[in-house]
Amino acid sequence: MAEEPNPLGEYVRARRELVTPEQAGIPAFGVRRVPGLRREEVAMLAGISADYYLRLEQGRDRNPSVQVLESIARVLRLDEDATAHLLRLGAAKPRRHRARPRPRKETVPPGITKLLTTLPLPALVEGRYFDVLAANALATALSPRFTPGANRLRSLFLDPAEQALYPYWESAAGGMVAGFRESVGTDTDDPRFIELVGELSLASPLFSRLWARHDVQACEAAPKHLAHPQVGGLQLNRERLSIDGTPGQTLVIYHPDPDTDAADKLALLASAIQPRSVREVPRNPTPA
Repeated sequence: MAEEPNPLGEYVRARRELVTPEQAGIPAFGVRRVPGLRREEVAMLAGISADYYLRLEQGRDRNPSVQVLESIARVLRLDEDATAHLLRLGAAKPRRHRARPRPRKETVPPGITKLLTTLPLPALVEGRYFDVLAANALATALSPRFTPGANRLRSLFLDPAEQALYPYWESAAGGMVAGFRESVGTDTDDPRFIELVGELSLASPLFSRLWARHDVQACEAAPKHLAHPQVGGLQLNRERLSIDGTPGQTLVIYHPDPDTDAADKLALLASAIQPRSVREVPRNPTPA
């Protein structure tokens, strides 16, 4: 019989190992066999018994109160996004005797596909597992990996050309992994998720290390520094807009500040491409 998944225990254990006694404000006595805080130290600081905290980590107690989880979040120095993720894990019910679901179809609404063709900026549609579902020509000119059928995580971790696009690609990779975990939340039984995480964990030591940290961060608007092979350095703003009526699809738009060097370079890039219609990914994306 397969072992029952224990996402809550895995999460608090991973985050516990990242907090030092100094950060928690307690003395570090003796030889420490594990990194970070000990279980009993977390329990003491959170105001709960060591036995109860042990049961939480081991998955023997799956019904913690919100107050207990918020106390643990405080001890583990979790920010707002990470605390929200912890509360979701605590509220999730164990999945018993469930057949593995079929892969979910992600179809871009026709109106969004039409919108992409009219936007004079690089724009694409991402699915909840960071599959590129649709993209306009300028997005593909910005990165050939911004094309339907590709996956943003696979490209960033496995494609040297995509890594070269980001001057600080390891930092970008960390942010993308944290955003991916936030996007997935507790819904980790989808075959697409299992396939993607399994592949990347085997193929990329960096992904494996970052995934083991259990970092969680919402993907929000942010400046992006790119090193484009044709036009050079670009500083663009990235906006992420949820698409109504879709399960986790996001419209991603890159735009420069007006009257900047980046605006001129983006205009040069746009002038170098011929108008092309938006391409859309098949209903069941496969790894690029």
